[in-house]
Amino acid sequence: MQFFSGSSLTSVAPEATPAPAAPPGTATGANAQVLYVFNRNGVCLLYREWHRPLRTLDATQDQKLMFGLLYSLRSFTAKIDPTTAEKGNLGVPLLPGQGCSFYSFKTNTYKLNFMESPSGIKLILITHPRTGDQRDSLKHIYNLYVEYVVKNPLYAPGAPIKCELFNKHLDQMLWNVCVDT
Repeated sequence: MQFFSGSSLTSVAPEATPAPAAPPGTATGANAQVLYVFNRNGVCLLYREWHRPLRTLDATQDQKLMFGLLYSLRSFTAKIDPTTAEKGNLGVPLLPGQGCSFYSFKTNTYKLNFMESPSGIKLILITHPRTGDQRDSLKHIYNLYVEYVVKNPLYAPGAPIKCELFNKHLDQMLWNVCVDT
């Protein structure tokens, strides 16, 4: 059973959380662009931007489309998995770890990196298209989430993430990872 793959149901979104802008010409500005964190029900818990030159949708529409894209891709990859005889129906929700694993896809302008935890938390990191495999980075972000959000006695599960320590460590971690890639 694989623990870091993807899927779930619907999407509702909080307001965008502003992030500090990266200094011009730094690796962070070129690589880490946007991070989404969804819970198992499709509620966007965190939306952070580091470098996004053009916004065409409002935050709520953007997050709904992102979750719908992931839901569809996860269902599609499970349906065409050549190693499993039992395919199920297209569009039926899969449990974390079920079906074929989907980690990323790349276009000419960005790369979408995806991870789903055993608890159903979905992490999406949008990066520069030439950025390498980000699975370890996503696992590290999830560990930061557990350490600074889940273990925080003041955090209500399902509420938007507004933890300064999490944001500080996230920025620091992404800076270090993106400088190294």
